[in-house]
Amino acid sequence: MSRFKVIVTARSFGAADSQARDLLEANGCEVVKLTSADGPLAEQLVRELPQADAVIAGLDVYDKALIDSASKLKVISRYGVGYDKVDVKAASAKGVKVTITPGANSDSVADLAVALMLASARNIAFMDASMKAENQKRPQGVEMYGKTLGIVGTGRIGQGVGRRCLGFGMKLLCYDVFKNEKFAAECGASYVDLDTLIREADFITLHSPLTPETANMFSEREFKMMKKDAIIVNTARGGIIDEKALCAALKSGEIRAAALDATVSEPPYGEEILKLDNCIVTPHAGAATKEASSKMSLMAAQNAIDVLNGKECQYAVN
Repeated sequence: MSRFKVIVTARSFGAADSQARDLLEANGCEVVKLTSADGPLAEQLVRELPQADAVIAGLDVYDKALIDSASKLKVISRYGVGYDKVDVKAASAKGVKVTITPGANSDSVADLAVALMLASARNIAFMDASMKAENQKRPQGVEMYGKTLGIVGTGRIGQGVGRRCLGFGMKLLCYDVFKNEKFAAECGASYVDLDTLIREADFITLHSPLTPETANMFSEREFKMMKKDAIIVNTARGGIIDEKALCAALKSGEIRAAALDATVSEPPYGEEILKLDNCIVTPHAGAATKEASSKMSLMAAQNAIDVLNGKECQYAVN
């Protein structure tokens, strides 16, 4: 007889292997995975969450009303590191822990950030589309080698991108409220103020959380400060970039290109950014690798188990 009911909304949870589900079941959990094939996830959550002891959450919204409806709920175990879609204050008031999986997807996201830089610099998506349309085009790109990389947010992922880009002989400029001097010393990176980074970087990669302080961190003023050949990549959270201002900068040629794995609306169907040849958009797929899926699934499962069993969870945010 299962002691706990665990709802799963994270789409790739357990997709790589069965280790996480096996771990939950071995610890007395009944696992119920919600899928879009059974209807809108938001509607399913309204029905299922009141009976759940835990939820392993994807990118769904957990507002006060939903949290208050779940009288048995003990933990919202986020499958990933962002928790801006969870009302942490409401969760805390109900005694519900909110946990995250830091580090589990760092390598996968760092890989994608570098891939997006290269793809933008060399117009890869545009050339691929033109070849498939049997309308060959060969637009002029720019090199990454020996250029300056600006890293906004030097947590695990930002550091990972920086270390990878050392292989391209890049100079590293960093901006973060909390400076990691060990990383700077190891990689020859320099911490500078944000305006300096924006003015001097050829490539800018964003790895900050979405907070009131970082919302629209890059807008009209910042794009005007950037180099004309600069490329900006966002694999963090939609909303850090003012997308209306970005579109204007891309269309006017103020900056060369952008690549977004995170957008304000996900998916951003109908949005102007999907109509621009110099903007690559991917579906928040930074963690979509076999390795990251396995690590995040196991960590999210263990976080839920720890809380359900009354143990201290080192990855709780409240």
